[in-house]
Amino acid sequence: MRLEAITWERLTDATADRIAGMTAADGGPWLRVAVDGAPAARPGELARDLAEALRIRGRPVLVVAAAGFLRPASLRYEYGKRDADAYYDRWLDTGALWREVFGPLEPGPGGTGRVLPDLWDPATDRATRSPYAELPPGGVLLLHGALLLGHWFPFDLSVHVWLTPGALGRRTEEDERWTLPAFARYEDEVRPVESADVVVRADNPRHPAWHLPEP
Repeated sequence: MRLEAITWERLTDATADRIAGMTAADGGPWLRVAVDGAPAARPGELARDLAEALRIRGRPVLVVAAAGFLRPASLRYEYGKRDADAYYDRWLDTGALWREVFGPLEPGPGGTGRVLPDLWDPATDRATRSPYAELPPGGVLLLHGALLLGHWFPFDLSVHVWLTPGALGRRTEEDERWTLPAFARYEDEVRPVESADVVVRADNPRHPAWHLPEP
């Protein structure tokens, strides 16, 4: 894959232009976009920038953090608080994401556009009780977080913010370094650099490089 140096501003604008010109693969009225990356890669920052760029282009946007759909602590920590395999396999409540986020954005009678923006607060280990958000037809869901690919979520576009293993190790906080084997497993099993539609290499956060294939 050939990567091209780019600024974050140009990257955001070009990606927003691509999204704004897309139609959903399933023919429905909503687009679903992933911004995938380890916490150290800060995918949420790119998702927020994309949301603003899309709003300027006249597209309604709902930004959803996958961290709001983690399982309760009793399930996440069943094998200990620092089990990398559990972090990879068990922390994300994929069933809840299907039910509360992707299901309402399906074409047909079930597609209400009423999305639950979060379900569980991992800090308090309680339900968030957030109200449903209405995403009107023509709107864009931006789901950001770690380990999002490989679950068969119906993304119309996936963006992977990539850190090479060395950069990931350097930029991961000391108390989160136990997660590194999970991201090594992700690279080996899911191969996000190959499977994502857009790849952004962010080893140097000031000087990203990317690959955006032709539509």
